[in-house]
Amino acid sequence: MVDCHTHVFPPKIGPRLATAIGREFGREPAGDGSAENLLAHLTEAGLSQAICFTAALRPDQMIPANSWMIGLRRTHAHLIPLGTVHPEHPAWTDELDRLERNGIRGLKIHPDLSGIPLDSPLWDPIWESVRNRFLVMVHMGPVRPGEMTLSRPRDLALVLERHRGLDVVAAHLGGLGLWEETQEHLAGKDIYMDTSCCHDAIPASAMAALLARHDRGRILFGSDYPLFSPKSERSALERLLSKLRIPACTILDNGKRLAQRLQPGGFAGRPPAPAIDFS
Repeated sequence: MVDCHTHVFPPKIGPRLATAIGREFGREPAGDGSAENLLAHLTEAGLSQAICFTAALRPDQMIPANSWMIGLRRTHAHLIPLGTVHPEHPAWTDELDRLERNGIRGLKIHPDLSGIPLDSPLWDPIWESVRNRFLVMVHMGPVRPGEMTLSRPRDLALVLERHRGLDVVAAHLGGLGLWEETQEHLAGKDIYMDTSCCHDAIPASAMAALLARHDRGRILFGSDYPLFSPKSERSALERLLSKLRIPACTILDNGKRLAQRLQPGGFAGRPPAPAIDFS
């Protein structure tokens, strides 16, 4: 079984970032953000692999972040790193080629922390360049009182309409706390959603409604380590599904298939996207 939503940080900054994340959410983080600590948590939770990532919040962070992930892939066989991309870096197209050469077939983007709305035209060239080449994990929501989010379910629906055939994981069940909007705009579409941060947040009735409309094979378990532990989040998901009388394996087994797709050659044989001039 695979944890499909984890964050892993370089050793020099990992503990500091993990603490900052915990402070933002008002809780003590479950881990220190290191690869070794994540692997220990996976073993404790009875999981075999994890998809892990970071994100380029500024253009200058893109290349260092990807170099870190490339190194992680070479040294940790049980981790499946995703790269990242920033549309304002002048060499992002070259960076996609570098990730591909190094066997990384997925990307993580975080519209809210990068400050670029999910439906911004700045992302359009990237959507076209990654189609049929990379899976994209997109941070989604939440909406906090007095704040706005740059990554709502309706925003992703617009992207999917403009760029058909994208391979997307909508994190946090399409938008943490935006359950009705996810139902309206994303349920039933040809995308993945992961459960990270949602196990104790989503009402059982909202989860039942989502599973009634969305392909259960495209719902993925994610813990959001280091904020939460894979063990506690696996237990929380099992409790939620038990209320709905749904076997936990219905969700927990799905990550294995996605992990296989993220191996080099996982997208082999798929035709390249047509070139589009965005100049």
